[in-house]
Amino acid sequence: MPEVPDSVLSNGEACPIRNVLDQVGNKWSLLVLLSLQGRRRRFMEVKRSIGDITQRVLTQTLRSLERDGYVARKVHPTVPPTVEYWLTPLGESLLGPMGKLVQWANGHFDDVMESRKRFDVALVSSRLLTR
Repeated sequence: MPEVPDSVLSNGEACPIRNVLDQVGNKWSLLVLLSLQGRRRRFMEVKRSIGDITQRVLTQTLRSLERDGYVARKVHPTVPPTVEYWLTPLGESLLGPMGKLVQWANGHFDDVMESRKRFDVALVSSRLLTR
């Protein structure tokens, strides 16, 4: 990983890392992008593939991803209207880096869960001792 100077990290909204990760780094955006990988999908297909996302959050996420150029959409003039979503070339270019993150998450999930469990037990124990 390339070293990033503090001057870039502390540059607020002009920081490309902060700015891009603010959008694609949240769990819903990542799941939506993965849902659209290699296919066009309608709204409810995306929703079903993710499962526990609300319609409101999915709508906001798709709009935000479209605004940033990761996702495109087409409204077909049918009754009711049919809307399709797919990844743009910019969105497709994220699949490689995202794939690394997904691999890491899958490979280390048990470690993270165990660490959380140990932390939570220690936290509860320390609170009991300070009473």
